[in-house]
Amino acid sequence: MPAPTPISDPPPAADHRLPTIWEALIPVVLLIAMLTASVILFGYDSSYGPNQIALILAGGVAAIVGIRLGFSWKEIRNGMVRGVSLAMGAIFILLVVGSLIGTWILAGIVPTMIAYGLQLLNPSIFLAASCVICAVVALATGSSWTTVSTIGIALVGVAAALDLSLGMTAGAIISGSYFGDKLSPLSDTTNLAPAMAGTDLFTHIRHMLWTTVPSLTLALILFTILGFTSGSEAGTPERIEGILASLNGSFNIRWYLLLVPAVVIFMVVKKVPAFPALLIGSLLGGLTAVLAQPEAVIAFAGDESLSRPMALLKGFWKALFTSYEATTDSAELNDLLSRGGMDSMLNTVWLIISAMMFGAAMETTKMLEVIAGKILGFAKSTGSLIGATLFTSLSMNIVASDQYIAIVVPGRMYRAEFLRRKLAPKNLSRALEDAGTLTSPLVPWNTCGAFMASALGVATVAYLPFAFFNLFNPVISAIYGFTGFTIEKLEEEEVAELA
Repeated sequence: MPAPTPISDPPPAADHRLPTIWEALIPVVLLIAMLTASVILFGYDSSYGPNQIALILAGGVAAIVGIRLGFSWKEIRNGMVRGVSLAMGAIFILLVVGSLIGTWILAGIVPTMIAYGLQLLNPSIFLAASCVICAVVALATGSSWTTVSTIGIALVGVAAALDLSLGMTAGAIISGSYFGDKLSPLSDTTNLAPAMAGTDLFTHIRHMLWTTVPSLTLALILFTILGFTSGSEAGTPERIEGILASLNGSFNIRWYLLLVPAVVIFMVVKKVPAFPALLIGSLLGGLTAVLAQPEAVIAFAGDESLSRPMALLKGFWKALFTSYEATTDSAELNDLLSRGGMDSMLNTVWLIISAMMFGAAMETTKMLEVIAGKILGFAKSTGSLIGATLFTSLSMNIVASDQYIAIVVPGRMYRAEFLRRKLAPKNLSRALEDAGTLTSPLVPWNTCGAFMASALGVATVAYLPFAFFNLFNPVISAIYGFTGFTIEKLEEEEVAELA
């Protein structure tokens, strides 16, 4: 995941007043109504313009309410600019992932992954195996985004070739990727949550095992059941042989092409930041395309007037910014492999900017603070306090559209309350991740949801019902809160030390 930009509050002013709960809910209710209408009217296409308009209009209403509260337009505008700046790291990565997908397809890297996956992965265990593979890679790299944009896109390709559900496959990929990300000491959210709660990293990770291991176990059981009950006759040896023949007829399928993703994963394990690692990966992909698939690169350049070296350069360059167009003898493969380029991510960038603008308007005018404070007022028991933390983190993912805000804001708000009730900080840090991290890819306009949908080519609403790990984890966390299971208390002297 990209590192978060520090969050700073707008400077206070004497003539501002806090909104009432009803004023704070006006933009939220309007947004929910418009997003609901967007899905009804446009279906899966709702993220390609309608949702952006809904977010911008709701942000405008939040600004109007803010002006009535005494905020100036300049303050609100500056808050929106700050809010959008929080997403710039994610936007940089989105753009470079578009380039990576384009060059890796042109280089034959993704086709090679698909070819080997078809030969190694049985359709009946494919979903469970995909979840485990992504969990291992994400645990090693600490990045769900890197895992999805490398291993994930290849697994979606294998699923399409086997005629398996892409929604189920994306759900398995995301489940495994977020399990590994959540437990990896290399993950930024795994470091951020204990910092907000006031505990240490490895205490936080050990405490999360109580919710993550049962959640992944349940997810793997369901993926195994789905694998054996939803298989397709299209995954027969004859179909697989036909797909392999089409891949070999259009690309030079070679084992050494897999060295490029291996280099990217190695860089991330060695703590090279995601953006430069993926940028290097996309450039290595383009260079590999020139060396391993020169005729495909020249054909993609589409300019017979150029000399061979210049045509190779143009094809390499073109794959970085626009979608590769596959020309195999299989229409299904052509649909699958005609992807990539920075321009393929521009709609997602639009969605993220619109969402962050709305979230920033809500935060700048203190509406988020009032809504979260009202929620805390209902938290009388330990279970309801854990539930309030989970609900607030989920709400921040929906309203503020960023998982870092979903961790930071509730962490700042509830830390003192957890200490007052003599609850160990690791209870808070676990709840922040159980909802703040894990529900982020389930919201279409959240930075994580938008990224996952764009990278995998599967709509958020299509994979959401099958992201079992992400769905189970907050529920298990809430059950633990209300039953008291694994909820640890503090002694008086410990409270004094942490206060």
